[in-house]
Amino acid sequence: MTTPIRAAVHELAPQAPARRDQPLRLSCVVPCWNEAANLAELLPQLAKTLAELAAEWEVILVDDGSTDETAALLVAWARRPGFRALLLSRNFGKEAALTAGLQAAAGDAVVMLDADLQHPPALLATMAERWRGGADVVYAVRENRDDESAFKRWGARLFYRLMNAADRFEVPPGGGDFRLLDRAAVDALLALPERNRFMKGLYAWVGFEAVALPYTPLPRAHGQSSFRPWRLIRLSIDGLTAFTTWPLRAVSVTGTALALLAFAYGAFLVAAYMFYGNEVSGWTTIVVTLMFFVGVQLVSIGILGEYIGRIFEEVKGRPLFIVKRDLGQGMTPREP
Repeated sequence: MTTPIRAAVHELAPQAPARRDQPLRLSCVVPCWNEAANLAELLPQLAKTLAELAAEWEVILVDDGSTDETAALLVAWARRPGFRALLLSRNFGKEAALTAGLQAAAGDAVVMLDADLQHPPALLATMAERWRGGADVVYAVRENRDDESAFKRWGARLFYRLMNAADRFEVPPGGGDFRLLDRAAVDALLALPERNRFMKGLYAWVGFEAVALPYTPLPRAHGQSSFRPWRLIRLSIDGLTAFTTWPLRAVSVTGTALALLAFAYGAFLVAAYMFYGNEVSGWTTIVVTLMFFVGVQLVSIGILGEYIGRIFEEVKGRPLFIVKRDLGQGMTPREP
């Protein structure tokens, strides 16, 4: 029996070379959360770039429960040809917003970029050129992280080292959501059923021919990033628990090591009693040792709880997002 994922890849992949020789049909997905000021500058640039680059194009704007004027701005832009706005019923998170945009996109190639003007639309032409050259995925990768704090640089290095420790597939360090995906890659992503959608991991998991495109992010034009340190830590935990099992193995290794140490210490106490008699141990040693082992147990239970929590979220089967309003008109899907 063929799985849905394999079926999608098997049916769509052979059509890719033919589509790339035809006039370009390009979709752009832009997730938005409180980005009204940035969108006022980005959307005119994006419309101009796409009109020069593609024969047919559309911009899918996904409002992820913004509290500023973003929704009103998207409603206005959805009245223009080529723009479609999806207003979600609340804030579901960037990963859900990207998935909503991918589901709505109808192009032969789909580009995802942020609304904060750090992803330059001028790179779309280079991405399309690499796609026509045979790449299924063209992802922009930061040339350096000099503009980030030491904490974020150190955290990023640690995260990617842990993420890629399993060697099953590699998540490219420095690669983000700014990328172009072939239609076959988009359909493969949408065929994945999980609700804990750590997109950077999913991009790598589905495979396909991927090409890196080095770039330097532009300064953020307005506002501040919503990804604070604690939110980045939560996102890292989501990624690690979604694609690796080494935390569970680390608990097993730690438990085994502590059990061996306890056995060795017990053997030492027996030998000491037999040769030197019984001396009363200090209460400080007992209390500190007890607190240490209790701490290890609680950490172990917490790691197990993270995985059980992911299972709980999956089995509930709730939708990834709810669309409150669907405005505007994008492209119609290509006939098979």
